[in-house]
Amino acid sequence: MVLKAIMFDFHGTIAYLHNPLTSEEASDFLQQHGYEVYPQSWEAACHYVFMIDNPRHGYADRSAFLKQAFRRLRLKVDNQTTRRLAELQDQRDKYRLFPDVAPALTHARQLRMRTAIVTTIPDYVVNKAIAPIKKGFDLIMTGARAKCEKSNPMMHKKILAELSVPAKQAVMIGDEPLVDIKIPKQFGMHTILLDRQGNKNKPPEADEKVTSLTEAMIFIEKWHRRRASDISA
Repeated sequence: MVLKAIMFDFHGTIAYLHNPLTSEEASDFLQQHGYEVYPQSWEAACHYVFMIDNPRHGYADRSAFLKQAFRRLRLKVDNQTTRRLAELQDQRDKYRLFPDVAPALTHARQLRMRTAIVTTIPDYVVNKAIAPIKKGFDLIMTGARAKCEKSNPMMHKKILAELSVPAKQAVMIGDEPLVDIKIPKQFGMHTILLDRQGNKNKPPEADEKVTSLTEAMIFIEKWHRRRASDISA
């Protein structure tokens, strides 16, 4: 069957954080404003909200996300401090697009393949980061939209259903062996491990390992054209 869709991971595949605010810095900020919050507790609370609460409920912006983290810590933080921390995180936790993303999307369009993002990251983060290239995607499947985090197979099931594409006609590209390679392969999808730093081993579930989206699209075009020629033959 001819390939019809490409699914891209977000963090580490489409975009990256240049200078993110660390848990220690967030802790220091809160302590300076009179709240005893320490790095490990803060990291754990944010991770819980990220993986559990956000997929279940979704949060419209950074302040709403932070308020839920404070609730998990059973901490009452005034609105001004919450707003200032949100502004600080928005400044520091700003994603930058990798330069090979736009050309990869153009290549996909030339092959007449549908494109999607698959990620647990909150909608307000993803939408802001991909604003310059958002028209290049047919679907953005976030944790809040799927109502689960990415290691839950339901996310991949939902995206295949919304795209109306069988697993065998889809390709998943990402940098995490479990959620981007192993789980999609269980559905019968084609998988490509993106290893931009060139320091990961290729898992057995990966059909290919590449160092850029440009290289990934070369493989996809070969697969796509080979299947098209098999059908015409």
